Amino acid sequence: MQIRMFKTLWGFQGTLEQAISDALDDGYDGIEAQPPLAPEEAERWRQQLNKAGLLYQAEICTTGSYVADRRATLAEHLADFEAGARAARIAGARAISCLGGCDAWPADRSAHFFTEAMAMADKQGLAVSFETHRGRTLFNPWITVEMLRRLPDLRLTADLSHWCVVTERLLDTEQEELAAVIPRVDHIHARVGYDQGPQVPHPGAPEYQPALDAHGRWWQSMWAQQHQRGAVITTMTPEFGPDGYLQAQPFSGEPVGDLRELNRWIAEHQRAAFSRWHQGARG
Repeated sequence: MQIRMFKTLWGFQGTLEQAISDALDDGYDGIEAQPPLAPEEAERWRQQLNKAGLLYQAEICTTGSYVADRRATLAEHLADFEAGARAARIAGARAISCLGGCDAWPADRSAHFFTEAMAMADKQGLAVSFETHRGRTLFNPWITVEMLRRLPDLRLTADLSHWCVVTERLLDTEQEELAAVIPRVDHIHARVGYDQGPQVPHPGAPEYQPALDAHGRWWQSMWAQQHQRGAVITTMTPEFGPDGYLQAQPFSGEPVGDLRELNRWIAEHQRAAFSRWHQGARG
């Protein structure tokens, strides 16, 4: 099994060409971003990424951006997903990662959304995994386990940093839930969260070593499950980001870190961790 690292375009303000240049300079294998909905622009993405030899992992956020429109209907969520899936196919996506649903929905509505969205993705010939994200259906371990129980084909994008905030603890206390979730993970968002936030100021800081170690254990368990089921590659997107995730100095608003450097750090750290794990897994 090999690892493929994707550059997130969350918070990136430059052109596609600049994103491609940065991804190549930083040693990424691909880009993860929301697809452009205009067919001609999606086609341009496909051509440019193919020319650069980069993979594309599509991200779809239904109704709104990373936080859903609280009053949006199920039909509106599904319409957004269908449009995004169509654009992802044109753009040449290898798979879709979706922030879908709403944390306030009853379980039946969420199950309906996932069932319909999976059918839409299948119609476009794309695999889809749904992210464990605050504000969305899969915002905590327990509703996620319930959805997995109801829907045997449901696959996950794991960003367990969100659950550290929701539960206000590292998740090693929730072994039964982790055991249900980890085998269903297809894609990983590598951000280190802690009990009071979804993003540590720097994952290499000694005071956040326990959080880094916990996330590393979860990610390694995901690799092991993927290896066991015969996966050829595993995919990971370092996803330290803006929007209040990155801490800032009071009054000045000066950020405490550089997002590009933080994501490079976690990418290099996890490439090394994967290499050590893979050597052990092989024998």
